Amino acid sequence: MSDKKCTSCENKLEHTKTDDTSSINDNIDQNIVQDNNTDNNFSLEASVEICANCGKEDAKNICNKCKSVKYCNAACKKRHRSKHKKACDRRVAELHDIELFKQPSQLIDDCPICFLRLPFLGTGRRYQSCCGKVICCGCIFAMDKVYNRGKKKVDLCPFCRTPTPRSDDDIVRRLHKRMEVDDEKAVTLIGNHYSHGMHGLSRDYAKALELWHQAAELGSAEAYFSIGNAYYNGRGVEMDKKKAFHYWVIAAMKGCSYARCRLGIFDDNAGNMERAIKHYMIALECGYNDSLNKIKQLYSNGKVTKNEYTQALRTYQKYLSEVRSSQRDEAAVYSETYKYIE
Repeated sequence: MSDKKCTSCENKLEHTKTDDTSSINDNIDQNIVQDNNTDNNFSLEASVEICANCGKEDAKNICNKCKSVKYCNAACKKRHRSKHKKACDRRVAELHDIELFKQPSQLIDDCPICFLRLPFLGTGRRYQSCCGKVICCGCIFAMDKVYNRGKKKVDLCPFCRTPTPRSDDDIVRRLHKRMEVDDEKAVTLIGNHYSHGMHGLSRDYAKALELWHQAAELGSAEAYFSIGNAYYNGRGVEMDKKKAFHYWVIAAMKGCSYARCRLGIFDDNAGNMERAIKHYMIALECGYNDSLNKIKQLYSNGKVTKNEYTQALRTYQKYLSEVRSSQRDEAAVYSETYKYIE
């Protein structure tokens, strides 16, 4: 028998395999193209701004409150208001809390002489009306020792070496001079002096409020807190507790620990323990000891866990480690006027 093979059949089989492979590849390519087109269409649709009311594209009019939905015009925004109100209010509250509980920048800078963190306690630091610097008690006490200028009186500014003011008139005159260069601390202090009737100034709540507003415009967190107190107590202005709370919120967001702790007390009294603890902890990080006492009280009443109280203690210890120095300790032992830790 002959060993010859049918070449025509083999050729036919090869052609069949080739055609099948080609058709499979074509189908795969078509599917890939279709998938790519689908992805492109999806990304295109996602980028299209849809009106939340009528569904039309290219909506440019954004909700002024929540900033999360858009409309094609003011008419659509007005029609959709009743449906959107609850979600809008909820989103606005969420955004407000994000800003409210954000850790603010440190309100009190480091001492410009020893470069250590300034104490939170008022007697642990002193504003110098000559140069506008805030100096720690340790550096002020060291200056007094070096120049041997008496036991209770510091004669020279430790930073600029300017003689300290000798009278109430000198203090007020220097503060007014600092006010001319928009020193927010000087403006706030003059307002405080009018509020308490100090350094020869007659007590004038209205004048104090005016100066605090001026300092607030310059960025003073303490001035916002004082404005809130004025509205809360009705001093120099009609009593308005809602406005008082508003100004305390601004002060807290700008880094005022007094205002922050005040907000914590409000939430504490309202039973909002989670929010209250957040406020107390932020104030504690700045060194406000009263916040630690509040958390301790909550722990005694079973409203704060052991872990939360331990974290509060660690936070305060961290603050103490940053402000402690042998020079400040020596000053605090010498006189209560140099006390920097409660």
